[in-house]
Amino acid sequence: MTRRPPTADLAPLPAARFDASAARHLLARAGFGGTPAQVDALAAIGLDRAVDLIVNYDGQPAKPVSPDDFDRDLIPPLTREEREQLQRARRERDEATVERLERKENQTKAEDRRQLQSLREWWLARMIESARPLEEKLTLFWHGHFATGARTIEDSWLMFQQNQLFRTHAAGNFATLVLNVIRDPAMIRYLDNDDSRRGRPNENLARELLELFVLGEGSGYTEQDIKEGARALTGYTLEGEDFVFRENNHDGGPKSILGRRGNWNGDDFVRIALERTECSRFVCGKLHRFFVNDVPEQDLAPSHAAARAAAVDAMAAELRAQQYELRPVLAKLFRSAHFFDASNRASVIKSPAQLVVQTIRQLGTPPRQLSSLTAACELMGQDLFQPPNVKGWDGGRSWINTSTLFVRQNLAVYLLTGKRPGMYDWENDSARFDADALVAGAADRADEAPANRAAAASARPDRAADLAPEQLVDRLLSVTLAAPAHPARRDELVRFATQQTAPGARAERTLSTLALITALPEFQLA
Repeated sequence: MTRRPPTADLAPLPAARFDASAARHLLARAGFGGTPAQVDALAAIGLDRAVDLIVNYDGQPAKPVSPDDFDRDLIPPLTREEREQLQRARRERDEATVERLERKENQTKAEDRRQLQSLREWWLARMIESARPLEEKLTLFWHGHFATGARTIEDSWLMFQQNQLFRTHAAGNFATLVLNVIRDPAMIRYLDNDDSRRGRPNENLARELLELFVLGEGSGYTEQDIKEGARALTGYTLEGEDFVFRENNHDGGPKSILGRRGNWNGDDFVRIALERTECSRFVCGKLHRFFVNDVPEQDLAPSHAAARAAAVDAMAAELRAQQYELRPVLAKLFRSAHFFDASNRASVIKSPAQLVVQTIRQLGTPPRQLSSLTAACELMGQDLFQPPNVKGWDGGRSWINTSTLFVRQNLAVYLLTGKRPGMYDWENDSARFDADALVAGAADRADEAPANRAAAASARPDRAADLAPEQLVDRLLSVTLAAPAHPARRDELVRFATQQTAPGARAERTLSTLALITALPEFQLA
């Protein structure tokens, strides 16, 4: 049978084709997945209402974020005078003064590291609990796009403020977001723009704006454009932990940037870059890889590569038409037949954060210990607030290797059972997960309306024990995987479930089978 080529534009999916499988796909990609009852409820309201609910999330409840959530001034860092005193004491071998000042500096750093860990746990909890999953998913996307690292910045409060900046503008206007990024204290410190001044411009921020944030590498800019952009960004600096523009440090002379000449400042530099058509395609290309398909270009069949290019072009045209407003682009993408095409199902490898949060949200497991989950994310290659470099995480296949795959399986077992792996110091958790609720009866959870629970109960057997092994496996696979399991792997699961005949084994049959499913290659895909 000849397989039809993938849909190449952003024409909407016919309403009749928005079924439970499509709703599950939408919840996983535009967020972090949902329970079977949530999937059924989303499918019942139809595609248009489902997308509106997800994309226009401002109407959904959210726990407010306050600047007081974290301590801006844990311990005062060394003042300029103290730093000079420390340097002098080291030169003069004044050991007592060196010890006193270094002890204060080390104490400050230790307190900041503790707050950074609290920040990681706070954000992971928001991803797990949020009624606005797209908001947190986009916050994660922008964190990888405008990447900064806590180890370089050494100020957890600045990382918290940057995280909230990404959340505030998550689905808003991209131009507004970039204009805020060049004023973001974390970004300014990370890329050394606080050391940039008239006559001595630092090129880091200008280079990354063109290469990684706005246009993309090789998009027609020159080294001279970077140098002139760096001049435009002089004066964009910090006072303490706050952004300030210092006119006396700004180079106000004429500059030529991307063919435009004038007395440009940093805002002008951003706007000139945004005028280039390369910008919209670069940003939409990254959004497409994040939300639709992260298979490398060279590994796509020609028809699939052409479909991706056409979809990205359509997204970019919409972004330009909407003057860089992101919501209309995302809504059009999430309604499109292209987004739901079979070639784009199970085509994104779950990032560590996605794996953790989706396992909890989709299966309904207890969240266990947040400190254990953030440690697992780090072991799997995604240390929140610490991307590997300014390019962010590579994503895709880079998430999977022999080491991370081992941790991924242990993480899933930990969430399902509360039992930690022997070689990692994760806590045991006695909270019990009722795997049977996934396949039999209605999941009795507070976040599901009574009407949804009643509908689910009428459509499912009362007890998982009443299911034949084939039924049990197929139901678990349907609510767990983004695409059908390989037939040979399904057969092995059926054989395993069939063998669970002893009273103790039968009582845990669903949980044991589910644990094996989380070890499948298909479970790593969203």
